Amino acid sequence: MVKRTKQRLWKEGLQVENILADKGYSSEENYAFLEKQNLTIYIPPHGTYKGCPDGSTYNEREDHFTCPQAKVIPFRKVFLDYRTKTKKKEYRASSKLCKDCPIKATCIRKVKEKRITVTYYREEYERNDKRVYSHLGKQMKKIRQSRVEPVFGTLTQYLGMQKINVRGISGTKSACIWQQ
Repeated sequence: MVKRTKQRLWKEGLQVENILADKGYSSEENYAFLEKQNLTIYIPPHGTYKGCPDGSTYNEREDHFTCPQAKVIPFRKVFLDYRTKTKKKEYRASSKLCKDCPIKATCIRKVKEKRITVTYYREEYERNDKRVYSHLGKQMKKIRQSRVEPVFGTLTQYLGMQKINVRGISGTKSACIWQQ
């Protein structure tokens, strides 16, 4: 959809620079794709994204986490999460590292080693988070809520539309007339 929209707007002499959307479009694949298209995105993360685990810090240069006890939790593998069908990265400490740890009972409980699983697209999420929660990001949210959302609300609440299957303003006008 983004590629087609960019092409149609380009033919009219317009260029897409920013993408505004609600949480429904938040996904690691969307973030990565839109960044590759050189677009600035303002899509709030959905509730499942947690970022860095509590008490741990991430070392980007060496790609590892450090636990609250200053132990290194190295990167182990990339895998596909079978439940969510999303790409993940796993960081795991050896059982020897956690064996005599003073916070073991609260940190890893009954398992033998510290395991941290994060989205493969963590960097894209982090960049997007900074944009969304910045001053400009808050302004972009107001623009989206004041210009885009009311249109869909009017169409669904007052004109009885359930689905929009047309493109462009002229198609939408005729669809609205047809629904009445």
